[in-house]
Amino acid sequence: MDHITLSGIQAFGYHGVLPHERTYGQRFVVDVRLGVDLSIAAASDRLDDTIDYGELTGAVADLVAGEPVALIEALAGRIADRALEDPRVAAVEVTVHKPAAPVPAAAQDVAVTLRRARDGGPR
Repeated sequence: MDHITLSGIQAFGYHGVLPHERTYGQRFVVDVRLGVDLSIAAASDRLDDTIDYGELTGAVADLVAGEPVALIEALAGRIADRALEDPRVAAVEVTVHKPAAPVPAAAQDVAVTLRRARDGGPR
């Protein structure tokens, strides 16, 4: 399977369990890896034959900036669902980073990664 990878998509959102996270918000960083067959696009050299990663990047940023959720697991699920709306996407891996997560010890990053396949299951 071929892949398209979008790394380091940054957007500001209000996700979190704690009230101050919902009030003040913070920066989130998202990585998306799509499993797709790119053979047609490689042969045709046409945008219509592949995933428009510019459009998908904007959709991911909109989801981060949109309706808040308590858990970044839920946000990752929303992003995966959005990516799988395109029937050419066979599988997706989403990592949501929360670099300013309120944890009791110094941590450079907190992140969750989920994988989904076209059949709806983990991959």
